Amino acid sequence: MSESERVGGMAVLMRGLRRNPEITEGIWLTLLLALISTAGGSVVPVVVRSTLDDGFGAGGVDLDLVTRNVLIAAVLMIAIAVTGYWSKVRIFTASERGLANLRVAAFRHVHDLSMLTQNTQRRGALVSRVTSDVDQISQFLQFTGIMMIISVGQMIVATAVMAALSWQLTLVVLVSFVPLALSLRWLAGAMSRAYDRVRASVGEMLAVIAEPVVGASVVRSYGIEERTQRRVDAAVWTNYRHNVRAQTITAGAFSAAILVGGVANAAVLAIGVWLGIVGQLSVGTVVAFVFLVGLFTGPAQMATQVISEAQNAISSWRRVLDLLDTPADVVDPGPGAEPLPGGDLSARFEHVSFAYPGGPTVLADVDVTIEPRQRVAVVGETGSGKTTFAKLLTRLMDPSEGRVLLGGVDVSRVAFDDLRRHVLMVPQEGFLFDATLAENLRYGDPEASDEELVAAIERLSLGDWFAGLPRGLQTRVGQRGESLSAGERQLVALVRSALADPALLVLDEATSAVDPQTELRATRALDRLLTGRTSVTIAHRLSTAENADRVLVFDRGRLVEDGHHRDLVAAHGVYARLHASWVAQSSLR
Repeated sequence: MSESERVGGMAVLMRGLRRNPEITEGIWLTLLLALISTAGGSVVPVVVRSTLDDGFGAGGVDLDLVTRNVLIAAVLMIAIAVTGYWSKVRIFTASERGLANLRVAAFRHVHDLSMLTQNTQRRGALVSRVTSDVDQISQFLQFTGIMMIISVGQMIVATAVMAALSWQLTLVVLVSFVPLALSLRWLAGAMSRAYDRVRASVGEMLAVIAEPVVGASVVRSYGIEERTQRRVDAAVWTNYRHNVRAQTITAGAFSAAILVGGVANAAVLAIGVWLGIVGQLSVGTVVAFVFLVGLFTGPAQMATQVISEAQNAISSWRRVLDLLDTPADVVDPGPGAEPLPGGDLSARFEHVSFAYPGGPTVLADVDVTIEPRQRVAVVGETGSGKTTFAKLLTRLMDPSEGRVLLGGVDVSRVAFDDLRRHVLMVPQEGFLFDATLAENLRYGDPEASDEELVAAIERLSLGDWFAGLPRGLQTRVGQRGESLSAGERQLVALVRSALADPALLVLDEATSAVDPQTELRATRALDRLLTGRTSVTIAHRLSTAENADRVLVFDRGRLVEDGHHRDLVAAHGVYARLHASWVAQSSLR
């Protein structure tokens, strides 16, 4: 392991502990308890030595001394058990509290990242940072970490006691472990590289598995089960190979430690017996030394496992910290935020352009004002910039150039909470959570009563649809709303929007094929929802544009036309061509 890698691993560990100081809260008391526990174990061989050398002799058995030593040993065992239990509970509690905060921070940061940043990373890989990577850190802190503390303390105390009993045998033990100690530096480096690959392959595997699980219907519809299975198999076996490689290194190191421990035990017995024969050691001292060598070699053998788990945890911690280091390019302005004005909202794009990092400009020099309560339709061919326009308006992304203003306030200066109260974007497919209809509706207004939920449904003229639900508000919608039809999911999204009651509503009009009755309900509900508020609708069906107060037409990233449907059709431009094509397609259905 290079010096930079070693410092890097330690730097990750120290930074992680600074990031969540709860982990080390009360650490000195925990260490003291662990030290008492380990010291007690090292004192027991001394009691055994005293019993053998002084309790049994030519004059018979000294029952008082043997009894006293047995009682001392019993007290030490109780002390070891109590302090060991207390130290473990303390470190479990502190580490879980710290890691719970780390998990929450990582999850929140994922949501703070812009849609642009999220789209550049695999969802499964992001999930693995919050779940399996933090679990790996937890395992290290709670089991390997406490094992490391106890082992180091045990080795120090055992060495001190051994040195007090026989410096010759102590030297034999230490010399036996010199080769292993020198090799640990290389082993740690090899394990670090191996476990970096393991953690990366876990994230890739989760991403590959998650996609076909979520898109199971698509996989079945297109008959691509075998192709999908091959991708999953490849990811699983890649993870398998990386795990085997890492565990092979760990097993080799552990076997080497066992070999060294065996050599140390054999050497101690051979030299100890010889020293006993020449009269330099008593029988009790030799027996006590065998116990002490076990207390020393056990932790030394476990050092390889500790290093393995430590490198795995450091790799995981590095990945979580890398996630937290990913800059949130759409940031909350914090204390210096400016409030949005109350009432109806206007929107203004001042020479706004946007380009994805390293890519071409997808929206160029858009300069337009949307008046309060105006119903605006945004049209254009696929890739023309419609969705980018909507995301910039709702600040899911920030422009590369220019400014977006709401009610005269630069949207980048508005606090997220304030922005989300006034501005709402309804995506093309309203995402529903695996819960009841009532719980999904309350994402629009968490404080809404059942009566208010029903009133919102009635207000959008959806009472007949609601009456047909098997359990009313308690109807479960299933994962991603799959217990409802695509059209019904759209209706739920509209009711949820009505409960949120935004001043500016931005909709990506759904193109899902729905039955005529559901389409009529959605159209009627949408008309009621948009009444009296500023709205911007990405219109895929140009009937929406026909009913709008104003139509914005995008073509190749530029706003090329702006006006009422009737005037744009008469102008025989881009919109007229799009409208004529839509009318022709509609007549064929």
